[in-house]
Amino acid sequence: MPLFGIPGVAVVFALVVLALVAFVTEVVPSDVTAIGIIAALVILEPWTGVGPRAAISGFANPATVTIIAMYMLSAGIQETGLIKRLGAVLADLVDGSEYRALVATVGTTGPIAGVINNTPVVAIFIPMITDLAERTNTSPSKLLLPLSYAAILGGTLTLIGTSTNILASDFARLLIDGRDGIGMFEFTGLGVVLLLVGTAYLLTVGRWLTPARIPVDADRVAEFDLSDHLAFVRVKADSAAVGASLNAFDAGYPEIRVLQLRRDGNAQAGPHARTPIEAGDVLVVHGSLQAVNRFREDADVSHLVREPVTEDTFESSATDGTLARAVVPDHSRYVDETVAETGLEEYHRTTVLAVRRAGELRRTELSELTLQAGDLLLVRTTPASIGYFADTGDLVVVDEPSEPPRDGEREADSDDERGVASDDGGTARPPVAPNAPIAVGILLGVVAVAALDLLPIVIAALGGVVAMVLTGCLTTADAYDAVSWNIVFLLAGVIPLGLALDSTGGAALLAELLVATGDVLPLVAVMFVLYVAVGLLASVITPVATVVLAIPVAVDAAARLGANEFSFLLAAMFASATSFVTPVGYQTNLMVYGPGGYEFADFVRVGGPLQLLLSVVATVGIVTIWGL
Repeated sequence: MPLFGIPGVAVVFALVVLALVAFVTEVVPSDVTAIGIIAALVILEPWTGVGPRAAISGFANPATVTIIAMYMLSAGIQETGLIKRLGAVLADLVDGSEYRALVATVGTTGPIAGVINNTPVVAIFIPMITDLAERTNTSPSKLLLPLSYAAILGGTLTLIGTSTNILASDFARLLIDGRDGIGMFEFTGLGVVLLLVGTAYLLTVGRWLTPARIPVDADRVAEFDLSDHLAFVRVKADSAAVGASLNAFDAGYPEIRVLQLRRDGNAQAGPHARTPIEAGDVLVVHGSLQAVNRFREDADVSHLVREPVTEDTFESSATDGTLARAVVPDHSRYVDETVAETGLEEYHRTTVLAVRRAGELRRTELSELTLQAGDLLLVRTTPASIGYFADTGDLVVVDEPSEPPRDGEREADSDDERGVASDDGGTARPPVAPNAPIAVGILLGVVAVAALDLLPIVIAALGGVVAMVLTGCLTTADAYDAVSWNIVFLLAGVIPLGLALDSTGGAALLAELLVATGDVLPLVAVMFVLYVAVGLLASVITPVATVVLAIPVAVDAAARLGANEFSFLLAAMFASATSFVTPVGYQTNLMVYGPGGYEFADFVRVGGPLQLLLSVVATVGIVTIWGL
């Protein structure tokens, strides 16, 4: 009974619209929006029909728990070093060929993403593919977009390939009579077809359409247009800087950062070093042109050395300081923090020199800049900090600079300690953990147990996590750190929204619109329309939110049309899981957006035809295999 004359379906639709606007504009993080949805559903219970228990049911949903466990299992495999070793092997096999590099990128990423969450796969592969591009004299832009697309395609291979598949399985159990979810390999045949078609596209048409935005021999300083923000200055004999320690001197000038001290052909990384400054020292400073000029006058440090600061300035000398690019991933704790609040400078000796965001470049007033997912940072950092970021996942470092040898540094005692160097001068092979076979065996065991229906997948996955912890493949801290908790909270929020949409008749109303197309179109065309519409929605909001909102509508429409409900569910699932048209629709697209130097239109140009092609192939495949 409508309260105050307002029908419940109108209130739920209003919540859906507000949620979609929040997801698209990102006025607040998506997980915060999801928590707001939970609160709003309970506050508006007279209209939504969702009470407190139902509102938080998303946290206990089998799909949510399974996704958490799969994040942890993926981390266990990641910790073994197997994927990094594979990247080193591929680097030797491509033999300097751009086309072989593209084949290696697409051909390995897809199958791996079928059994391991594709987000960490892309995070591991980004620096390896960037290095591979350099070795083959190829623009990294030509490889990074195919990397993301191949990872997305790989997610269609198995039930655990992506979170949307797991959610769809739970909806199949709830909405379709006689169904107990989706089998582990039930749609693998169609997934293989999509992967092969997508791979063929990426190796032909996609290769031609993908632009080379980043020059092959790009200098990092030039790439971020920092020539006017980095400078050499020389310390005069009568300068007040003489005798002061580098860190104390730097602290006195907040507008600039002293990144390096150069003396007698040697270099010392700043600004944290305690090295006393001497007359004649050359300092590499970072700041705006005006700030550097003020620094010269106030510090009495003489004229600028007439020599440009380049990437080689930081890489040619044996110091702890190195230039690197790093992406802020969606799950990073730095998201929505200012650069100053992150503590990168204080705790990790990492100075942010520039930030590229959606084609815009920020080089000044960075301390107050609020970081967003997908931001590409140019940082002056240390190898130790790069290792920390790799462990925590707070930043995905695009470049893996080799640490220069230091005087007196001992040689590693074994191949296991330092990785195996190639005999022919090829890529050094990263070490593989001794327990790698155990971790792989556990993952395969989880897949087998779920595929044979010996246990529900949620129980099998949780059992696998326990096994990895007990065997030392994964620590509890690493397990918790591996989970993208923002995705978990997003799931927990949109699942009850889907319940409200169903209980108030909102899903039925949307289904009627889809059913209306059946008056003028054959069933196969109706499914195609559904696929295209869901795919476009997934391109502007998250695939997780899309699948939760779309599947109830798809199943209801199929029932009204007298069609195969499972076929329509699969159409919504595949469409949600294959989002190529925008950088914001899928997390892996966002991760390569900055490192590849792409423009928004690049995703439309390359991903648009691919999404349309797969819409046709998937629709025909679903009808052929499962019928209408």
